[in-house]
Amino acid sequence: MIALILLSIFIAKSKNRVPYVVLGNFMFDYKLLVAFNAVIEEAGFEKAAKALGLTQSAVSQRVKLLEARLGHAVLVRETPPIPTEIGKLLLSHVQKVSLLEWDIQNFVPTLNDEQSFKRLRIALNADSLATWWASSVSDFCNENNLLLNLIAEDQEVSLNFMRTGEVTACIGSVKNPIDGARSILLGAMRYKAVATPQFIAKYFPNGITPDAIADAPALIFGPEDILQHRFLESLGVKKRFKYHFCPSSEGFVRFTEANLGWAMIPELQIQQHLKNGNLVELIPNTEIDVPLYWHYWLNSGELVNRLTRHLMRSSKQQLIRLHR
Repeated sequence: MIALILLSIFIAKSKNRVPYVVLGNFMFDYKLLVAFNAVIEEAGFEKAAKALGLTQSAVSQRVKLLEARLGHAVLVRETPPIPTEIGKLLLSHVQKVSLLEWDIQNFVPTLNDEQSFKRLRIALNADSLATWWASSVSDFCNENNLLLNLIAEDQEVSLNFMRTGEVTACIGSVKNPIDGARSILLGAMRYKAVATPQFIAKYFPNGITPDAIADAPALIFGPEDILQHRFLESLGVKKRFKYHFCPSSEGFVRFTEANLGWAMIPELQIQQHLKNGNLVELIPNTEIDVPLYWHYWLNSGELVNRLTRHLMRSSKQQLIRLHR
């Protein structure tokens, strides 16, 4: 039944007719959902209008009509607009329908458009985005005309975006999947505590000890970043320490190079820095391996299944292998 509904939606859209699906007493008008989805993806009404080939007023009216039919707001009109809780559920629905349409295209040759692009919303940690992610997915995206909407967030909290329905998949450090989803271990990122020789000379004149490290300024990505805490606790230090907030993976390296603090940085990101001596590991053999799990909805369709298999192969080339 679901497949027939989706097929009717796709055929209607392909013939430029407005698709509707009735669920109970409510009718989904996909013309309105597409407009709402475009506003979020394009980060504004003006860009959404250009992407859809409509006027800005037309897009605004469609979003207002969607809200009127639902009886609830679907977005907060800020710059850029952000979805409400109900809006997040609708975004998840639109994306799932789009992915299932892609499956139908591949089973019905007459509907297949090899030039059409698909889009996925994925949440992942900024360090993966700055290191291994692009090279791991580039071939797959190019071969499948796949566009990515990426949300950069700490690996400890990226799973929250799946709970709220904002993304189809995510990369996080939590093993257990949420209901209706599956998780697969891709590997681990190895983090090293590093600083410049100049920083070491200034803050550790009497040698690098755990207490001395805790007394020197550190870098932290954000409130959810606990790597520095874990590193100090592994050395037996539990007292509070000074730190800069730096919500950027590239900024972490720049701040460290500028002698502003010591930091836990992925080895993948600073291999050359360690090799040429610009950065030095504070205490050898004290790295922390952070596992990375790929979480995805079980009913996401064949495109996500294929991406999952691709990631399982490609990530092995850069991530640390861990025993399950």
